[in-house]
Amino acid sequence: MKLSARIAAPAAALVLAGLTATACAPGTSDTGAEGDEKKGTLRVWLFQEVGNKPKEKVVDAAVADFEKAHEGAEVEVEYIPVDTRAQRIKAAFNDPKSAPDLIEYGNTDTAGYVKDGGLADVSKEFSAWGEAKDTDPTAKQSVTVGGQVYGAPFFVGVRALYYRTDVFDELGIEPPKTQDELISTARKIHKKKPDLYGLAVGGAYTYGAMPFIWARGGELAEETGVTYRSAINSGKAREGIEAYTSLFGDDNCPAAKCAAMGGNATVTAFASGKAAMAIGGDFSHAAVEAGAVKGKYAVVPLPGVEKDSIAPAFAGGNNIGVLKSSSHRTLAVDLMKSLAGKKTQAKMFDAMGFLPTYTDVLDTAAEKEPFVGPFVESLGAGAKFVPASPAWGQIDASLVLPTMFQEIVSGRKDVDAASDDAAKKMDAAFAEAG
Repeated sequence: MKLSARIAAPAAALVLAGLTATACAPGTSDTGAEGDEKKGTLRVWLFQEVGNKPKEKVVDAAVADFEKAHEGAEVEVEYIPVDTRAQRIKAAFNDPKSAPDLIEYGNTDTAGYVKDGGLADVSKEFSAWGEAKDTDPTAKQSVTVGGQVYGAPFFVGVRALYYRTDVFDELGIEPPKTQDELISTARKIHKKKPDLYGLAVGGAYTYGAMPFIWARGGELAEETGVTYRSAINSGKAREGIEAYTSLFGDDNCPAAKCAAMGGNATVTAFASGKAAMAIGGDFSHAAVEAGAVKGKYAVVPLPGVEKDSIAPAFAGGNNIGVLKSSSHRTLAVDLMKSLAGKKTQAKMFDAMGFLPTYTDVLDTAAEKEPFVGPFVESLGAGAKFVPASPAWGQIDASLVLPTMFQEIVSGRKDVDAASDDAAKKMDAAFAEAG
């Protein structure tokens, strides 16, 4: 195996934010490959994580197994920065000669990459793959566009509610069972302990806000048959927006400090001991363990509207896809199966804490590491995904939803006006994407 790891400035793993960093790029040309070579070098681009060595070891083992089973095939792995992936990957779509055979990509990028013509349709191979039958339905949705499959899920990330057990014990309170209780509990804690945010929230934390919208029956957008239409200004969505933005204020998390915070900042506030609660991912566990609250916290699923219900969580994560331009189609698909297969995902969980996308492997991980339990429970309760439209990348990169939240918490606009403006921007993006 040839390994080329280009170490970049530290960048958080894609799943930490669940965000895309889509850049504008010219339309791609026809990059369909000619032939299907059964020998030669396959090039792979994977994301450079913070603390990448454990990931490299797992990948090395999967590649070694692949090379042993495929005589005459070699694999060259390059680790690319998450921050600049959009430019590099879209450039590769336009230049087959310099393009890799496989890429790791964020699951919110799927529809855009399919529209660009960069990813190969692997529906037949995926359906015939024995392990694929155990793929979590939400994870499979993240590689599916228009009923066709464009890769294999690599790992999934969901969020739940982290809370300070020492603070809750001191105040004699229990973890909230509903979102109304969550809001009242946050305010109660901040009143008793003004130096703490009751619940750390962020105006730029889109994926922490979505469960409040989804729990009330709201949606980001609705399919119209040929495209999507924004639903962020519907009555139910507005109820969720109102609930989330009510957490910004002097009685919990002051807008002046919290309006600009994203997901990482809210988790950092919790880990450093500045918040009694935070909405964080399974992937936040290591950061919390390394913080001031180690040994003084627990995690439960984020509650829904009804008592003891679980709010739908955003299913973030990454996938592995074969490029349409690959001249090693069969080998590339086999390598995709090796990198995203059960054996590799189980090892990747042990090495990096990434949640497996297979239900049976996920259950085993939960048995091995109890901290995974609330996240597995959240995933099983019905996690949701973003609209499978190439427009989502633009909507995300343009900060449409964070702008909406920040306009509301700053008092510049009310919920109705801000959500109407956001809906207009979303609809313009959907229309442009077709």
